[in-house]
Amino acid sequence: MFFRLVLLLALLLPSAPLVAATTAADTQASPLKVAVRVNAPFVIKNDEQFDGLAMQLWQDIATQLDRPYELYPLPLNELMLGVEAGDYDIGIGALTITAQREQVLDFSQPFHNSGLAIAVPSNDSSTWWAVTKQFFSLEFLQVILILAGVLFLAGTLVWIFERKKNPEEFSSDPVKGLGSGFWWAAVTMTTVGYGDKSPRSFGGRVVSLLWMFTCVIIISSFTASIASSLTVSQFQSKVSSASDLSTARVATLANSATAKWLEQQNIGYQSFSRLNEALNKLDNSELDAVIYDEPILRYSLRSQALNNIRLLPDRVLPQDYGFVLPQGSALREPVNRELLKVIQSQAWRDSLDNYLGKR
Repeated sequence: MFFRLVLLLALLLPSAPLVAATTAADTQASPLKVAVRVNAPFVIKNDEQFDGLAMQLWQDIATQLDRPYELYPLPLNELMLGVEAGDYDIGIGALTITAQREQVLDFSQPFHNSGLAIAVPSNDSSTWWAVTKQFFSLEFLQVILILAGVLFLAGTLVWIFERKKNPEEFSSDPVKGLGSGFWWAAVTMTTVGYGDKSPRSFGGRVVSLLWMFTCVIIISSFTASIASSLTVSQFQSKVSSASDLSTARVATLANSATAKWLEQQNIGYQSFSRLNEALNKLDNSELDAVIYDEPILRYSLRSQALNNIRLLPDRVLPQDYGFVLPQGSALREPVNRELLKVIQSQAWRDSLDNYLGKR
């Protein structure tokens, strides 16, 4: 009886490791279910092929992990809910890492740091009316008043010296005399040189000499200021920072993180289902600004050759992009290790320049 029991154990024990090994092999070979959010430049779909920054990154990671996978294109909400429920092993695309999402999901290490950017027309104000408005601005009026004050001062000094020795041209009457002095200062500054009034006294000529050299400086500075003001106005849009959005015609994508941010800031906006539609309206001056994720805006402007639109240099809201996984996923640690290797490579930096352009 004992012999039979030993023989039975001998037959059963070698088979146990075999079953375990087979199960592990099946698990290792099972393809990962990868939920994909198509949103250029992170994920781009061409026919049945997928490309883009996030897709290339995932392909490199999957190759290093030696894991097969299946792709499931999904809208953003379905992707998040599916990964949260465990229906998918990982989600990739333009997925921003937020505290709210982190409560129910796990994220990989960020693979790109960016933020919300504001797109505006590059020549929104380059019209005759925008240029004309510069001459009625408070700054321009202040310059004119200061210039008039300097002219009056120079004319007064000349009149003081000339009122007795040259009463024919600079009347001793204060009103007429100061008027003549102001006229002489203006004619001298503009180098018109009518010659109808010229100082004869020593003091008047000293003042004239100093005034002529001073005029060179005044005219140069005044001309440079006018040219700079008009040049800037040609490239200045109605929106120059986030503080201008509340009074502008703003657009973004519906149900996006950007839309939620605009609502939190009490900024009215038009919602679009496609970013290209909003950018085309901006290009046709039907909008004042389009606000959305900077890398997506930058790629759209490059791919559509929208040369009449530019991005403001300041980011509105910092954002990090990562892959999303179910909470407690065992895949997170190996994915992070390979992800960090890839994004530190020169090939990754070249990919960023290729899709987003050098900044």
